[in-house]
Amino acid sequence: MMKKEYPEEGELIVGTITKVQGFGAFVSLDEYPNREGFIHISEIATGWVKRIRNFVREKQKVVCKVVHVDVAKKHIDLSLKKVNDHQRREKIQEWKNAQKAAKLFEMVATGLGKTMEQCYQEFGESLAKKYGTLYAAFEECAYDSSTLKNDGFSGEWLRKFEEVAKASITVPFVEIKGMMLVTSFQPDGVMHIREALTLAGKSEFDDVTIDVKYIGAPRYLIKVKAPDYKIAEAEMKKAVERVQGYMKSMKGDCEFQREVED
Repeated sequence: MMKKEYPEEGELIVGTITKVQGFGAFVSLDEYPNREGFIHISEIATGWVKRIRNFVREKQKVVCKVVHVDVAKKHIDLSLKKVNDHQRREKIQEWKNAQKAAKLFEMVATGLGKTMEQCYQEFGESLAKKYGTLYAAFEECAYDSSTLKNDGFSGEWLRKFEEVAKASITVPFVEIKGMMLVTSFQPDGVMHIREALTLAGKSEFDDVTIDVKYIGAPRYLIKVKAPDYKIAEAEMKKAVERVQGYMKSMKGDCEFQREVED
């Protein structure tokens, strides 16, 4: 939907190997219909490539970096070796999400009795600009249906969009854990520790769960469940700092260990 005709230099693309020759491989660009790129043998892998078919084969799905685009000649040079494993995994996931979003958007359009192009012009393009991708918009709606309204979107399409999002998107959650060693030698130290652990369990986010479990004095297992690792790590840090701050004010101590043996 509204995809530009050619990729940009430096962009990562998903493609399918269509032909392998001694000097390189031709690639059909999955995200750019009717566009083909070429990977020279020198861009297949680091080091000397004796036999190109040891690295690529016909019908293989690949992630490449665009190194040069000549629109006039309709020529696109690609590199396989300039893409690391992390980039490859992220791009494949992004591509899969985009494919899923297109199917979901088609479901929304069908439910509204309109074409995908009409819906994209009406609200799809605005959603993609606001949330980065259409898939991200579906995720936001599945997680909290009021998000789109709160961000200024309105219209009868919202109900169908929410219906499709809720039925098709499973919001991912992650869990991290650590160990707190909480000590106090005050006469009422037990009370202080109990209050500190209560503070640990508080979060400003409704979608974050913080649980503290007694393992054996002075060890307390702390688990944080959140929508993603960035939020989880930030909330873990805040929780531990709350305990440490309170225990210090009560002449106690809290040591934190990020790694926990199962």
